[in-house]
Amino acid sequence: MNSIESVSRLQMSRRGFLGALGAAAAIPLLAACSPGGAAGGGGGAGGGGGAGTIKFWDMPWGQANYSRAGKDLIASYTPAAGLGAASYQSIQWNNYYQTFSSAIASNTGPAVSSGSGFQAFQFAEAGKIAYADRVVDALKKSGSYDDFLPGVFDALRTGQGQVAIPWQMDLRVLWYRKSLLEKAGVDVPTDWASFLSAGKALKKIGVVGFATGAGSGFNLGGHAIVSMMINNGGGMFDPEGNPDLVTDRNIETLEFFNEMVSEGIIDPAAVSYTSENLLTQWKDRKAGMGINTPGWNASVGDTENDVLVGEPLVSPNGTKGSLYYVNNLMMYTATPNQEASEAFLEWYVDNMKTYWQQKVITAIPVRHSIADLPEFQENAQNVKIVDVWQPISQTYSARSTSSFGALAAVDGGQGMQTFSQTVLAGKSNPKQTLTTFQAAIESLMKKKS
Repeated sequence: MNSIESVSRLQMSRRGFLGALGAAAAIPLLAACSPGGAAGGGGGAGGGGGAGTIKFWDMPWGQANYSRAGKDLIASYTPAAGLGAASYQSIQWNNYYQTFSSAIASNTGPAVSSGSGFQAFQFAEAGKIAYADRVVDALKKSGSYDDFLPGVFDALRTGQGQVAIPWQMDLRVLWYRKSLLEKAGVDVPTDWASFLSAGKALKKIGVVGFATGAGSGFNLGGHAIVSMMINNGGGMFDPEGNPDLVTDRNIETLEFFNEMVSEGIIDPAAVSYTSENLLTQWKDRKAGMGINTPGWNASVGDTENDVLVGEPLVSPNGTKGSLYYVNNLMMYTATPNQEASEAFLEWYVDNMKTYWQQKVITAIPVRHSIADLPEFQENAQNVKIVDVWQPISQTYSARSTSSFGALAAVDGGQGMQTFSQTVLAGKSNPKQTLTTFQAAIESLMKKKS
């Protein structure tokens, strides 16, 4: 995987956050077009495909030949008697949300699609998503449900039902450069205290200990901070889904960031770093550790087994955790036949292993059987991510038992950008910084309600 692909995947993987309030603003327009369907309900006969065909829209999730593999996979689908065949259409990430919005509003969109991590939640609020509870029941009946990794279905469940079906994941994990830690004379950190010690040692040899960035359009810095909040047993929301940032655990996390900045472990320029700045820092061997995406070693161009996945750190409170996103497959109420949509989706998640077998995708799978494939097992870092990081990772909702559409507007909003830049500058009052960020999130949620 090249650096451009990795940067795109970082942006795609959090496309659940869409990066813009404009996306959230599009929802009321859709809601005004037609009433929402009930869980598993049907839709307008004009949408979802002509002559009963189930239209599947997919995004380019991998290498150039990914879409070809997807088209070939769909061509192999043989529906049960009386159910429609399926067609494949690749939708580019450029202006993808506008493409979906306009097509769904006019009932000319897909019956089933992949898409951004929180896209299903947003369209569900507009009454355009057909809930997938019956697909979950079918997967349980066939035994396929037990093949999925823990927690991935929960991440896509709302009070109204199962909004989508998981198919791959993007996690925020700790990476380190082995040779630089050895040069600094320190072991790979296992907790916050040893991480701080390692960062100080790296600083002495002219290396950044916690490499990240929060420049314009680059949200990794925010991801890293929230990951550490979750790691410390904190988070952004309470169990009921209300913003709840001003807690002792979160304050302790921001105090830790203040200490890292004061010790020179975080680069002062990180507040303005773009993805390319960060990539250059790693390639130039000026970055020793940092939280980043799966496949970061390939992006850096490591051929020496030198850029490796670390262990989840143990927080001062004895907790472990990190942030992750569950990318998913969703059904729409506008379909020629809801039963056909459900049958296709069940078939698809039982046959999507071909992407990993053909090595056209680098994302982390949600199924044990795919993670056990020899083609996946060849990548020791990805295997470690599945085995060690996925079980302790949580979504943005963290302490809540379900997800909700408001998460879509959080990551890409100005509140997150201001928050991450303030924290990485290291001069903030943690309680005040968290209070300001909570107010920004509450404002977003009010606009969406």
